[in-house]
Amino acid sequence: MLAILFEQGSDGRTYFQWLLSGLGWTLTLAFFGWWIAFAIGVTIGVCRTVQNRFVAALARLYVEIFRNIPVLVQMFLWYFVLPELLPKPIGDWVKQMPPPWGAFFPALVCLSFYTAARVAEQVRAGIEALPRGQSEAAAALGLNGRKTHRLVIIPQALRLIIPSLTSEVMGIYKNTSVALTIGLMELTAQARQISEETFKTFAAFAAATVIYLMLALVVYQLMIWIDNAWKIPGTAQAKQKERRSLFARMPERAST
Repeated sequence: MLAILFEQGSDGRTYFQWLLSGLGWTLTLAFFGWWIAFAIGVTIGVCRTVQNRFVAALARLYVEIFRNIPVLVQMFLWYFVLPELLPKPIGDWVKQMPPPWGAFFPALVCLSFYTAARVAEQVRAGIEALPRGQSEAAAALGLNGRKTHRLVIIPQALRLIIPSLTSEVMGIYKNTSVALTIGLMELTAQARQISEETFKTFAAFAAATVIYLMLALVVYQLMIWIDNAWKIPGTAQAKQKERRSLFARMPERAST
């Protein structure tokens, strides 16, 4: 069935090479999109927890806009609408950008801003999960608000939310498939092109599915390694203590 992947396509390359090319664009888009989203998300997440109501309101507005508009609609807005809103010379320059960059950069901005809104909520939840005593202890040591966040609050919050960030990292890889709607030849777009050229739809998308699954497993294992390396020792001990206490109760329940 998958032998079709090793046949030669219309451009002289094999269809397997088409998929590898699409995988390269998927990885590039997801990699740079994730780090931009992480930087923006941490900033917005911290702003969501500050006492300044104006800053907190602006941060919430960002989250509500980019989290609640479907990513496909945002993709079209960045690609079709933004060049029309910019000054004409800049808009014309954006529209005349050669492929694949003309589709890559709007897709990068779209996925970065969309994922950043979701990361911001994870960061906010992590900061609010920390006990108030952390801030009070930092203040007692003479740290101002900025140093308290930079040295105490944000590092601990990020370590707490590593498990939930796993879903966001895997999500941005999957959302790269939306970029095919604006012409970026990422993995899903290459699979569709193979299907249209060979009429072997099942084989083309089965291969893409296997690649997506392998990619997800790699990301999942990587995030588990990061979680184990950076988890807060006290939290792990608490979980182990909870497991021990649960097993300790089992004989008592059995005897009753």
